[in-house]
Formats: sequence, C-alpha cells, structure tokens
Amino acid sequence: MTLESKLIPILREGVEIVKMISFKKIKEALAKQHPEREAAFIAKLSGALVNTIFGAPAYEEPFAIFARNHANLIAHEQAKVGAMLAELRIPLTDALRIQALCDHQEGQDSTATLQQAQDQGILLADRDLPLPHSFIELVRHLGSAFGLLLRPLPNNDWAPS
Repeated sequence: MTLESKLIPILREGVEIVKMISFKKIKEALAKQHPEREAAFIAKLSGALVNTIFGAPAYEEPFAIFARNHANLIAHEQAKVGAMLAELRIPLTDALRIQALCDHQEGQDSTATLQQAQDQGILLADRDLPLPHSFIELVRHLGSAFGLLLRPLPNNDWAPS
C-alpha cells in the first residue's frame, strides 16, 4: 500500500469532520431563521445545504425526495450560506480544496464545486492549498473544539507501566 493510498482516506475523513461542523452551524442558523419548522425539517435542510456546498447531492431516500420537494427553499438558503458559515471560511476552503485534490487523485473533477463555493462567498481564493499535515491539525483542533473529536493524549512513552 502506497503512502498516497493511505493518505487519501485520512484526508477525506478530515473533510467529513468539516462537513459535520458546517452542518451544526447551518442547523443553528436555520433554527433561528425558521423557528416555526420542526427540528427534523431543519436537519434535512441543513444536510441538503452541506451536500450542495461539497457537490454531493443526496441519492438516498428520504433525502433525495426532500431535496427535490424543497429545491426552491434550498436554493434560497444556499444564497445565504456564505454568511451563515463566515467564521468557518478557512476550514471550509481547506476542506473543499483537499476534497478536490483527493477527487483529482481518483480521476474526478471538482472544479465546479470549488467555483460554486467561491461564488457563494465561502471559498477564500487567495488562500494557499493546505499541506496534508496542517489540514489534519486544523481538523483535529476544530473537531475537538466542537466536541466531535477527543484531543489526542500526549505521548507517554516515558511513563512507567
């Protein structure tokens, strides 16, 4: 197994953490904007928005039906998603670029997803592509700050057993 084949799944896992954090932030914002809506509806709408940001449409039911039935609302909220996620622009930019890099390694083109994120005010165009190590560190820090990951324990090789 090559280093590259081990690294891609680790990087994709980091992208998933950023998606989960984005989901939480969008869900909080939508719950405030639409207090009349049920929590399940807000969760599905939040998931649909995260899927559009990352270019991953839902194919599984009931999420695909929800996306079709609420396409206008999703498009309306999609226009505001940049503002909802303003504080996450750096990790989102890095995650989208890492996803595009992984996709490229697997023969897929994610240019349209990156362009859409830039059009929505999410992507920081002048930010450099993160190195894998710095992206993983950023994700670890964010994941633990949002309660999604436990902080790694310090290496206690020196400690007696």
